[in-house]
Amino acid sequence: MSDDLIHDPKGGMPRLLEIMRRLRDPETGCPWDIEQDFASIAPYTIEEAYEVADAIEREAWDELKGELGDLLLQSVYHTQMAEEAGMFSFDDVANAISDKMVARHPHVFGDESRDKSAEQQVLDWEKIKAAERAGKQETGVLDGVAKGLPALTRALKLQNRAARVGFDWPSTDEVLDKIVEEAQELREVRDADERFEEFGDLLFVMVNLGRHMGLDPEAALRATNAKFTRRFESIEAALAAEGRTPKDSTLAEMDALWDAATAVEKAQKRPSKTPN
Repeated sequence: MSDDLIHDPKGGMPRLLEIMRRLRDPETGCPWDIEQDFASIAPYTIEEAYEVADAIEREAWDELKGELGDLLLQSVYHTQMAEEAGMFSFDDVANAISDKMVARHPHVFGDESRDKSAEQQVLDWEKIKAAERAGKQETGVLDGVAKGLPALTRALKLQNRAARVGFDWPSTDEVLDKIVEEAQELREVRDADERFEEFGDLLFVMVNLGRHMGLDPEAALRATNAKFTRRFESIEAALAAEGRTPKDSTLAEMDALWDAATAVEKAQKRPSKTPN
């Protein structure tokens, strides 16, 4: 095939698909790309998805196009390997997701009324997904919750599924009581394997508390990670101004700088008073 498409800056999806086909060509392709399989590429797929989320969280809009391209490449990579194995093509993937979106939006592409609340739309969506799971012979309440999800996100999805069939605490009071119970069990356990299990139980209940409060545990922990990073970087900056690093300081000194950074952040959050 001519290289015209490969070098066409406006070649769009056909260009990208052809580039991947050429990279995977067993005779003329890239040795590294040829050696890869679904399992070896999967970690890169997850990584690229996180980088998209990171660009959005940082509002780095100048980076988002490139990150979305990297994620798109992952889909192209997997579909190229699938096509080589006679499983499906990129068009099959695009057609399948198109069919799914049409089926899941009968109020847009069908005869149903779109005059409904967001809450009702979520209920309708869940009914449609339940029917899809039944078609896949996924009869269990928890069937279809991807095992590769981040643990906090998967815990939330599992709990939501169980709650829909009534397996749930009535209120946050019972969840808080369970947290106290699990924390006490973790305090008392001595065996390493049991400590591992009890720690997981405590994390799972914490996710449940967030769910009852309408909080996304993954988003909450990301926000706390960002806060910790900001405050620790302020410690480093303050010490650097004195020609020192955290290794050159005491815990008491770093605690004092942490408290100062916390006070600054809280002051910045307070609404400013305007003169009358």
